[in-house]
This record gives sequence, structure tokens and C-alpha cells, in this order.
Amino acid sequence: MKPEGSPKPADSELAEVIAYHEGDMQAAINTPLGDVRHLRQQLALAEVALSRGMTRGWRPSYDRD
Repeated sequence: MKPEGSPKPADSELAEVIAYHEGDMQAAINTPLGDVRHLRQQLALAEVALSRGMTRGWRPSYDRD
């Protein structure tokens, strides 16, 4: 069962992110994009390092289902 849409961040959460980046919207967007890039690389490394028997055939998905 899929959840109904992705939860939207609260306005206060968005304000905190923008304040952290001192109002620089481009930096506020680039930071999570860099995090996603890093996490995808870590997931690819984990996929190579784990044996299929250890994960019982499970394979990671890089995209949301």
C-alpha cells in the first residue's frame, strides 16, 4: 500500500532551512541535492558490498516507488 502523496514540510521547517542558508535559495536547494547524491553513492556501495544471500534477494531501489 502506497502512502497518499509525500508529506509537505511545515512552513516553519522551510523557514529554518532558508534562515540556515542566510536567505540564499540556491544554497538551500543545492544542499539536499548534494545529500541525495551522496546517499545514492552510499546505496550503490552497499549494494556491491552485500551478498544476495545476506539480503535474501532484496535489491535497493534508487527511486521512490
